[in-house]
Amino acid sequence: MAGEAVIRIRGLRNQFGRQVVHDGLDLDVLRGEVLGVVGGSGSGKSVLMLTILGLNRPSAGAVELLGVDVLRGDAEARAAAQTRCGVLFQDGALFSSLTVTENVQAPMREHLRLPAPLMDELAALKIAMVGLPPDAGPKYPGELSGGMRKRAGLARALSLDPEVVFLDEPTAGLDPIGAAGFDELIRDLQRSLGLTVVMVTHDLDSLAAICDRIAVLVDKKVRVGTMADHMRDRHPWIQEYFHGPRARAAFAAADMASGEGS
Repeated sequence: MAGEAVIRIRGLRNQFGRQVVHDGLDLDVLRGEVLGVVGGSGSGKSVLMLTILGLNRPSAGAVELLGVDVLRGDAEARAAAQTRCGVLFQDGALFSSLTVTENVQAPMREHLRLPAPLMDELAALKIAMVGLPPDAGPKYPGELSGGMRKRAGLARALSLDPEVVFLDEPTAGLDPIGAAGFDELIRDLQRSLGLTVVMVTHDLDSLAAICDRIAVLVDKKVRVGTMADHMRDRHPWIQEYFHGPRARAAFAAADMASGEGS
């Protein structure tokens, strides 16, 4: 897969005290792809995402996001790049005291100057885009199911029409049907909006169903490739992850789905 790199990382080192999480990590994320990020416990999946967004400062290395130097660029350029990104955190991270509509409007209020009626229309559009009913708008997060909260969080992530969307364990806690529906939603939105998606996940079904490439964090670095590439990799952790019984079931389901869609 070839294309323009919207994220470029070189020589990244993340260290917390004596614990080195990443050391000499290089990664390119290509425009328009869905990149899955996987790794064992402590491999730094979420740390990598936060570093790209400028929310974690590494000990060494270079990070470029949408052509902007995240670590050394001027504050205005970094802020502008961040507004071109949307983030869905694992638990949705919605403001519990705000309605779904108000949550979706929060980034608009912070970064845009729009009349209230227009913000209401835009919020309703984003809520509809993620498959929530119109009556979800006036509800508070505590009144929603876990799956609906994730969709509300995704609506907020899309609030500013981002080019790049970061998803942190988007299907965690969902039942298989809900997780499959969320995967389908992400792929549909990626295609219709031309998004680049970086998805931190442990969900093998998601990897098999919607990811173009997969970045595997091992040995403090990253190995990037297609599912077929990783299936041939002899690294012990990768072998265990991609050849276990859960992996075989996920890939069989993905093959069946692709056969039905052809």
